[in-house]
Amino acid sequence: MKKLLVFLMCMGINNAFAASVVANVNGKPITDTDVTARTTLMAKQGKTSTDNRRQALQGIIDDSVKLAYASNFGAVPDDKDVEKELKKMNLGELSASERAMALSALKSDIAWQIVVARTIVPTIDVSKDDILAEKKSLAAQHGLPIEMTIVRLTDIPADIAEKLTKPKSCDAAVKMAEDLGGVPQKFTAKQYELAEDIRERVAGLPKLTWSDRVDGTVLLVCDEKKTDEYGKLDEVIKQNAIFKAAMFRADQQLKQLRRKAVIVINDNRYKL
Repeated sequence: MKKLLVFLMCMGINNAFAASVVANVNGKPITDTDVTARTTLMAKQGKTSTDNRRQALQGIIDDSVKLAYASNFGAVPDDKDVEKELKKMNLGELSASERAMALSALKSDIAWQIVVARTIVPTIDVSKDDILAEKKSLAAQHGLPIEMTIVRLTDIPADIAEKLTKPKSCDAAVKMAEDLGGVPQKFTAKQYELAEDIRERVAGLPKLTWSDRVDGTVLLVCDEKKTDEYGKLDEVIKQNAIFKAAMFRADQQLKQLRRKAVIVINDNRYKL
């Protein structure tokens, strides 16, 4: 009988350790088991790091802070809606603790998105200058849906490159290059289909203007034609700019909410 009591007591101690409270957020406990469940979920989503447990705890703290704030706006989603979203994530077989953690994390994410959409997005103003700046950045980094006709001269000596003048047309550019002994290559492609080095050089190059000579190569844009995709580009850029600005402000808002929350870390392993 004594051995049984000792065994049960040991089991109780082990369970207590496994579920030890490592932190509190506004009086709500977070256990070591909660952190383990969160790290497992993170791993299933491809998020691995040597600092995973501390990141997991930070995520749980943020969940609590977000849900508390969202409740002020009636923005906490219904459990049934959260369940539907969880099924779409295809996380595979989950233990009871992992499932509970997944639902909690998903609920806070959805609630936070609703809050951001209601309180932050309407305050974002994107100007024409912002859209133009984003277009220029997009053109240099990824390219735009613009069909470009380009003349390229390779292995051209520096003294010959200096003799190239502004042509009146694409055909004139080709003839000029041929007259100087070059072998011009003329091709048409969408800007975003171009190799990165070519795209960067032609993105801001005025039409019918030879580029600087780089690695013995000179480029000239003969013609540009906006594709059907281009007509939708301003709206896409605007929405992306609003999203980026909203996410930045949301992050600042979350930092303020964390500072206002009463967060107590009981375990030195999880000091943030």
